[in-house]
Amino acid sequence: MNDVWRLAYDGFDPEGEGLREALCTLGNGRFATRGATPDGRPRTPGTYVAGCYDRLDSVVAGHTTTNEDIVNLPDWLPLTCATPGSDWFRPEHADLLHYHHELDLRHGVLVRDLSWRDGAGRITRSRQRRLVSMADPYLAALETTFTAENWAGPLRVHAALEGRVANRGVARYRDLRGDHLTCHATGSEDDLAWLTAVTRCSHITVALAARIDTDGPPARPSLAADHITSDHVLDLARGRPARLTKIVALTTSRDHASHDARSAALRHVRRAPRFEDLLARHESAWDRLWRRARLDVTDPELSRHLHLHIFHLLQTLSPHTADLDVGVPARGLHGEAYRGHVFWDELFVQPWLDLRFPEISLGLLRYRWRRLPEARDAARAAGYDGAMFPWQSGSDGREETQTLHLNPVSGRWIPDHSRLQRHVGLAIAYNIWHHYLATGSMPPWCAELLLDIARCFASMAVPHQGRYEIRGVMGPDEYHDGYPGAPAPGLANNAYTNIMTVWLLMRARDTAALAPHLAPTAAELERWDDISRRLRVDFHDGVISQFTGYADLRELDWDRYRGVRRLDRALEAEGDDVRRYKASKQADTLMLCYLLTGAELTAILHRLGYPAEPGLIPRTISYYLERTSHGSTLSAVVHAWVLARSNRTRSWDFFTEALRSDLHDVQGGTTAEGIHLGAMGGTLALLQSCYLGLEVQRDGFRLDPLVPGRLGLLSMPIRCHGRQVYIDADDRVARVNGTARRCYTRGEAIMTGTGDLGRRIIHHRERLGLTREQVAERAGMSAGYVTYLEENADTLDTGALYRLADALRTTVDDLLGGGQDRPPGHGPATSHPTLEILPQDECLRLIEPGGIGRVAFNSALGCVVLPVNYKMHQGTVIFRTASGGPMDQDLRTGLKGVDIKIAFEIDMIDEPKREGWSVLVHGAAHHVPPEEMDEVAGCGVTPWAGGERQLYIRLVPCQITGRRIHGM
Repeated sequence: MNDVWRLAYDGFDPEGEGLREALCTLGNGRFATRGATPDGRPRTPGTYVAGCYDRLDSVVAGHTTTNEDIVNLPDWLPLTCATPGSDWFRPEHADLLHYHHELDLRHGVLVRDLSWRDGAGRITRSRQRRLVSMADPYLAALETTFTAENWAGPLRVHAALEGRVANRGVARYRDLRGDHLTCHATGSEDDLAWLTAVTRCSHITVALAARIDTDGPPARPSLAADHITSDHVLDLARGRPARLTKIVALTTSRDHASHDARSAALRHVRRAPRFEDLLARHESAWDRLWRRARLDVTDPELSRHLHLHIFHLLQTLSPHTADLDVGVPARGLHGEAYRGHVFWDELFVQPWLDLRFPEISLGLLRYRWRRLPEARDAARAAGYDGAMFPWQSGSDGREETQTLHLNPVSGRWIPDHSRLQRHVGLAIAYNIWHHYLATGSMPPWCAELLLDIARCFASMAVPHQGRYEIRGVMGPDEYHDGYPGAPAPGLANNAYTNIMTVWLLMRARDTAALAPHLAPTAAELERWDDISRRLRVDFHDGVISQFTGYADLRELDWDRYRGVRRLDRALEAEGDDVRRYKASKQADTLMLCYLLTGAELTAILHRLGYPAEPGLIPRTISYYLERTSHGSTLSAVVHAWVLARSNRTRSWDFFTEALRSDLHDVQGGTTAEGIHLGAMGGTLALLQSCYLGLEVQRDGFRLDPLVPGRLGLLSMPIRCHGRQVYIDADDRVARVNGTARRCYTRGEAIMTGTGDLGRRIIHHRERLGLTREQVAERAGMSAGYVTYLEENADTLDTGALYRLADALRTTVDDLLGGGQDRPPGHGPATSHPTLEILPQDECLRLIEPGGIGRVAFNSALGCVVLPVNYKMHQGTVIFRTASGGPMDQDLRTGLKGVDIKIAFEIDMIDEPKREGWSVLVHGAAHHVPPEEMDEVAGCGVTPWAGGERQLYIRLVPCQITGRRIHGM
């Protein structure tokens, strides 16, 4: 496999296991399992279901504190083995001859390959493949293949489901309770074993069910109160592999369409296929994701880093997530840092998702909307209007930010005021607006959410000396939660908060126009307008002040603390206070340059009556860059962005640091506790919106690229306003759908046609004996775009299509499969056509995916044939029509129990190859009765013609025939 898709580790390194476990986590957006070994020590096993939280009280420094955590669920991994007369295998004690871990980023498979020699000189090889299924979000599997290299005999294998787990993955949390699971139960049913437990406070039932597929005889599980074991014996022949596979299902009482977690887990694992089929479906699901998430650069090392970031982003937030009630956990589903809470990291993640997986972004916004009542209560309790969202959110939208946190340097528990970071609401509003720009859709509930956030920030603004001020808040910096020596925490007029509030109030007016039924009163709009023109922003030394009073702080001795990323901890351990100094943990004021263009920022300042002096923005960037310790992985992302056009060398340095931040654990041990999802998403957004200069607008998008030469060619598909568009650029030129240009307008003409364009391009390229690079050179487009067109169903603009047709010495009609306005089938037959009669099982395989078919029936005017969208459901054909329409009437006999006999035809024509197939189904048409509607509607058939087509017709086949035409 190409190294750009592989993360490999050689040798067993106990000290590095925590980092490797986090980076080798496997997940599917519903749950994830850390890459812990099934048999080694030390290990920090962790399996986490998105949204599965529990709350416990702990006594810390004499105070009772309540914390809500994402729960570490029972461990399904444990599996070890023993050769005759030997102890159970443990890699830390074994005589290892070979030990290799490899994560396949393209297909989501973790492989461990090792061999060891026991005390008697026997050499045994073990190869394991692990997956958490992206195809079925309830399943995971561990396949182990054992080979006796120089011996033969029995090998004992010990497998377990371990319920004796707790949240112990973060050292500084270990003074807090982590025993979230109770009420364990175990059992077996036929050849399956199961384990259940219940979270203490949230009362969520979780269930694991396991099936062991083995080349040896079956074994009965041994049941304990909180764990299950089974012991197997494999009779190994020298050099002949023997396999044992553990397939598990993980369910909870929060799952959809489930009566209870235990029975659901048993059903899922019972119907699960064997490992090879499970793997094939899983790999196909990942292939589909990568087609949408593709992002190519020339440099192989950078490609590997980017693939790693996309991989972990999609493991946390996949299409499965869209249907769940979950947000963006700051540390993914990869560990227990930040307790699995949702902060503002969606601000860095959703811009990338919006243009590839808008359904996931919409689900993340819905997580916030569902917690709108709680946010309204929080605002009211604080004396504000609208909705105030918490800095840390979990299960129900309450503020989950701790009141105390441990400084691991001093060992002291100190007050935590980070809940004053009200700007999380600004991040939510920003994401709503940019989702609208990317998709053209503003659902009413999104508008309601944005408007209520605007009400909250408008009510925070209080009049003072001819302006408005916002007090008692924290900015993104996090070092400054108040003024030194002040009796109460909070700052006044944080520049980021105030300027983004102006942006929000302007967008709220636009949103009100999109949702007039939710529009505020004229008086409210007038007040918003007034605030947006008179909100206070401070300046000092020719730069924007981070907050009122910032200019009065001391300068830090940076030479003394150079390289110290967490100044707050270092200074507190010395008896000092970081709040006394002009020092930032991460970008604060400079976040304005991350979210707003220079023109937007200066326009807002001008609106506020602060005309921007020449050089204000570059001076502000330089000023704060010199006073930032970069104590967060997000800091490198933001600084790479804001320096992209003024200092390309430093921008590149920050970008590469952000790319490597988790792989190299630049924050010094934090990645082992969970990856930094915001930084990973931020690097992808940085490439897309900063280096590529992609700015999404209401009517399309524009490009203003500044691609660093070391990236080479940067290329990606995006989906803007529902249209798939391919962009590639280097340091010289940008192309949209293969044409050199810098803008795309919503609704502009794009040529489309019937059939598989990619296969036609391949057919003509191979006919001419050309490489992709040669076709690209002839057509004046990048080779990456030619590759993309061959591998993905897509459309082209007219100019690119004609250039491609010329390069392939064919016609546009041929590339489009015969043109839009003529039926397929023009041209002569292939040289030696063969007509093959298809068996029924092959016919069913061909029509199983659904699509478009043709229904034939007798009407009052004679025989009628109409195209319809259809789906297969339990062996029958389902399609929809309008109730009371002509088809409805013609398919009714008026006699109970007597049905109309109809025919249904489905085909596929490949015109360039002069090949194709057709399947004909005969049977009776039944109107689906109301009591069966819910079940049938679940098959998801959607008429292209739209309209109110709520009548479902079921065709029960009595005869299925088919033919295929192909050449020799």
